[in-house]
Amino acid sequence: MNNPLWSPARDAVERSHMFRFMERASQESGRTMQTYADLHRWSVECPESFWQSLWSYCDVVASDQGERIVADRDQMPGARWFPDARLNFAENLLRHRGAAPAIIFRDEPGNVQRISRDELFEAVAALTASLRDAGLSPGDRVAGFMPNIPATVVAMLATTAAGGVWSSCSPDFGVSGVLDRFGQIEPKFLFSTDAYHYNGKSHDCLARLAEIASALPSLQRVIVVPFVDPAPDVSRIPNAVTLEKFTASSTAREIDFVPVGFNDPLYIMYSSGTTGVPKCIVHGVGGTLLQHLKEHVIHCDVGDLTRLFYFTTCGWMMWNWLVTGLASGATLMLYDGSPFYPSGNVLFDFAADESIEVFGTSAKFIDACAKAGIEPARTHDLSAMRRILSTGSPLSPEAFDYVYQSVKADVCLSSISGGTDIVACFVCGSPMLPVWRGEIQASALGMDLQALDDDGQPLAAGEKGELCCMNSFPSMPIGFWNDPDGTRYREAYFEKYPGVWCHGDMVARTEHGGWIIYGRSDAVLNPGGVRIGTAEIYRQAEKVDAVLESLVIGQNWDNDVRVVLFVRLKEGYVLDDALRKEIREKIRRNATPRHVPAKIIQVADIPRTKSGKIVELAVRKIVHGETVANREALANPEALELFAGIEELARD
Repeated sequence: MNNPLWSPARDAVERSHMFRFMERASQESGRTMQTYADLHRWSVECPESFWQSLWSYCDVVASDQGERIVADRDQMPGARWFPDARLNFAENLLRHRGAAPAIIFRDEPGNVQRISRDELFEAVAALTASLRDAGLSPGDRVAGFMPNIPATVVAMLATTAAGGVWSSCSPDFGVSGVLDRFGQIEPKFLFSTDAYHYNGKSHDCLARLAEIASALPSLQRVIVVPFVDPAPDVSRIPNAVTLEKFTASSTAREIDFVPVGFNDPLYIMYSSGTTGVPKCIVHGVGGTLLQHLKEHVIHCDVGDLTRLFYFTTCGWMMWNWLVTGLASGATLMLYDGSPFYPSGNVLFDFAADESIEVFGTSAKFIDACAKAGIEPARTHDLSAMRRILSTGSPLSPEAFDYVYQSVKADVCLSSISGGTDIVACFVCGSPMLPVWRGEIQASALGMDLQALDDDGQPLAAGEKGELCCMNSFPSMPIGFWNDPDGTRYREAYFEKYPGVWCHGDMVARTEHGGWIIYGRSDAVLNPGGVRIGTAEIYRQAEKVDAVLESLVIGQNWDNDVRVVLFVRLKEGYVLDDALRKEIREKIRRNATPRHVPAKIIQVADIPRTKSGKIVELAVRKIVHGETVANREALANPEALELFAGIEELARD
């Protein structure tokens, strides 16, 4: 295609925050900048000037910025940005006051809740005081087993206002999945709702909550937010109280924000590898704030009262990304429920009814809408929508076509990618650049990205390699929880190319300066853009008595990835529909519905290395018709042939 799908009008470019930021930076640096390429080049060649200029432009609230912008800048890991700064995350998000809307929420049954900036502040003030009275101190962990509702935002803000550390997962997790996460971080407080709505049904949380609370000895208080039942019975849950009772004695109307260090912990998030329980990734206060301000204000052109929406759960980093929009003055648009109940138009209904301007979703959702023949351009007034964001998995060229033909012709479609690992983006959109079919628009400002070959050499445009970041940046994790010497952290990102962040995505730079992502380059599953560690599936599948051992891969399928589980059964068992159902139900109940395999196939043997490790990557290659090298490292290389040409893998 010789022409872009969309190009920004010149007057719109000149009104954008990115253009105004570039003009200011040009004046301050004495460096001529006229294009996005100029701005990006300056941001990676002069990182101290860039991050300081961003801090100033976005008016970060801090009790002390400190004199140093970065210490040990070239250490990866080890660089510390703004090492002397003192600030509070919640104070930055709550700085906008008044009667204007801070949050507009809609749930699956259609209930709408509108919360003004003043009302949000007062709710956070009351809860902050109550948490501190109950013993919350800086550095204490607070966990949320919560749907995407306003109370979750309030709980996070109250936690961080007091200097606490927030961690959350969505309420569709089973007990084992929750304990695999929260059991590692020993939270002092746990928030949950009584139930949540999904796909036309209400799903109880209290029974699982009782098990979870009983298994977390660190908990001092469980706080239940009534959501489905206005008066839930919490008597069977250890140390439980409703939110109303917890805050009943609070008369606070102001917040005594606790200043913490720029690199003190803010969030603990979870990402799984192929073995063991999920990794607990710790993100810092200032790095998270500064990166999100950059992406919201500069890359997405979010300003005062911009209506900002992302379809997400509280177990995905896009929730954390979304809520920081308050710091830019955005109105958060929250939706909780199925995006396809009662029809695939529900999110577009929300967008049209509430004049959403920035609409974020997953590539899987866009693809599903296309397959369902949904045409909001014909059925909905989306005149307010000026930007669509997509992440979670690569957005196919056909999906770009669908958006411009059937959703909105005059919209900037920005595919973005980064992840839980950095709670931000490596590649994203730009209001100054055109949109090309199948391409992510640009490298994010401040990120020196390259596609590297196996020898660590940069590749030319069009050549596939590992997505790597060559420089340090503020939202690098401050570490992994319970990893005191940083060994697991270094192994996760810096083992392949020492001193360089290797992200695990297979990518190629385009001739336009953008990027194409071809998928994960490691064994982590990625169905619908949700990263799933294989160990989480193994632990559940192998609890089924008939299953002796198993191996799981992600199979490329229909512009996405589907989970395929291979099982070796005990002697005398046959994989029939009843056993498949039992395996799926076990995984669904104790992990999440996203962990449930699309295919379950019986095999006679599982290939493994001489040291006994199963080899997911080798099986994945065989299934996709690729060559497997280094077979001599396998104890039973003949087992690989069992996975070649399986007829069932060619069918839905």
